[in-house]
Amino acid sequence: MEGLSDQALTQVAQYFSALAEPTRLRILNCLRDGELNVGELAERCQCSQANASRHLSTLAKHGLVERQSRGTTVFYQIADQSVYDLCDLVCGNVARQLDAQAALLGSIRGK
Repeated sequence: MEGLSDQALTQVAQYFSALAEPTRLRILNCLRDGELNVGELAERCQCSQANASRHLSTLAKHGLVERQSRGTTVFYQIADQSVYDLCDLVCGNVARQLDAQAALLGSIRGK
């Protein structure tokens, strides 16, 4: 972050805000295996097609997914594979914190 302008920092914050919603993270996770259309994503994420479309719009706005029309169907795919590196790093950290909390709780209950 060192040396970034205020405008660049604002864009970074907006990028992270796009990741700050569980349904969007589910959508990104579903797209790991390849492109899907809105209906498929809605079904896998257990949300309405309108809700999935709204989240996909946000992800596309921030350059995380891209759309490709084929006939009357629009397919979505990951535009920036590095998002998975970032998510895996954060998820690994959260998992370690949860494990540590569970261990601490277990030791407290064991006393």
